[in-house]
Amino acid sequence: MSVDTSESSGESGTDSGTATPGRSTGTTGGGTGRADGSTGTADGSAGTSDGSAGRTGRSGWRRWAMDTRPLRRPAYRRLWSSTAVTAVGSQLTAVAVPKQIYDITGSSAWVGYASLAGLLPLVVFALWGGAIADSMDRRRLLLVTNTGIAVTSLLFWAQAVTGLDSVLVLMVLLALQQAFFGLNSPARSASVARLVPADELPAANALGATVMQTGSVAGPMLAGALIPLVGLPELYLIDALALCVTVWAVLRLPALPPLTGAASRRAGLREVVAGFRYIALHKVLLLSFLADIIAMVLGMPRALFPQLAAETYASYGEGFALGLLFAAIPVGAVVGGLTSGTFSRARRHGLMVIVSVAAWGAAIAGSGLSGSLWLAVAFLAVAGAADMVSMVFRGAILLSAATDEMRGRLQGVFTVVVVGGPRVADVLHGTAGSAFGAPAAVAVGGLLVIVAVLVLAFVTPALRRYTI
Repeated sequence: MSVDTSESSGESGTDSGTATPGRSTGTTGGGTGRADGSTGTADGSAGTSDGSAGRTGRSGWRRWAMDTRPLRRPAYRRLWSSTAVTAVGSQLTAVAVPKQIYDITGSSAWVGYASLAGLLPLVVFALWGGAIADSMDRRRLLLVTNTGIAVTSLLFWAQAVTGLDSVLVLMVLLALQQAFFGLNSPARSASVARLVPADELPAANALGATVMQTGSVAGPMLAGALIPLVGLPELYLIDALALCVTVWAVLRLPALPPLTGAASRRAGLREVVAGFRYIALHKVLLLSFLADIIAMVLGMPRALFPQLAAETYASYGEGFALGLLFAAIPVGAVVGGLTSGTFSRARRHGLMVIVSVAAWGAAIAGSGLSGSLWLAVAFLAVAGAADMVSMVFRGAILLSAATDEMRGRLQGVFTVVVVGGPRVADVLHGTAGSAFGAPAAVAVGGLLVIVAVLVLAFVTPALRRYTI
């Protein structure tokens, strides 16, 4: 599988320095602290977002509120705005597809099979898409893939409005949609480092993650309200219209061509393997991935929520308890994002990852030990906030500690880890919950996270020492 995606060499804005992996060498206030040596952003701006040289002080409540400096940069603001719109729209389709499959078959097993049908294309095309994102103008790739996702949503609408009622068609469309998403995600994430300076990367990641988490809460609620009012097909149509906003926003982005070597670079298996080799050779990148794997594989308890709702918290009402358990982590993440001004300016990115993953583990363990539903939900919300912190700084490390020519491939691997980790956790926690009970499995998983991440931090100090 190899595609020649050669583009004419060129630069966008001032992001054109000599690439050097590892810690950045510039100042945080003047926008010169990127690992690839760049000194500005793709829209030609440089320095801090307000034009001052490193002014970061804020007083009163603003010290706690979300850091919105990246939104002062027009190019990033367009990208973020499109994310905000589609964060809700994509959740409408995410609800509509399993609902339609269940309506057709009356079987939850078929809903699970459909999920697996979308997983393989997502993994394959996320890895390949990362290589493509490093080989061509990322703006062009975003245009193609967002258009593809929009067309897929229209096809979802067409099959629903015509009453086709074919599970096979739905699974094929879902696989196609996830393939486009896999190609899109690395390019979108890797583009952020070309749109904001290094000192604003945590803030930019917090802004993006917050709207996605908000969409994961608001989208399903909106879908539940709209289905009785407008019907299932219209959910697909709303998503398609939202994606038109995304395409328009991407059209207004600056060109984002590869900085070096575009004429000779391809996007095949060799380039995908080179991405993994790059991670293995750069310890801080490898450790950031391992920290995420530890948190998600050992500590993500979502597979146990139905069992907890049916057994441990049955007195609260099974459906009520289940809804609260599933909502707690994303709600906590949203709150963490809205108060990200408390941490987004931290420079010791590696230490922030370690502390936040340990906090995630402690909160998960606390939820497992809670006899009260409300206390468990509170602990899960704290875990969601800790996961937001971890997400922000892991993303910042990936963008700052890698050269621009490798960012797409690293984001492809990141997508696979984010998608695959929780699914492995579902198997492990589900098995442990059946054998030892759900509360014990949750608590032990959280404690294992703490132990594993502390061992990782002390055995390999590169992560805890990483500073930008």
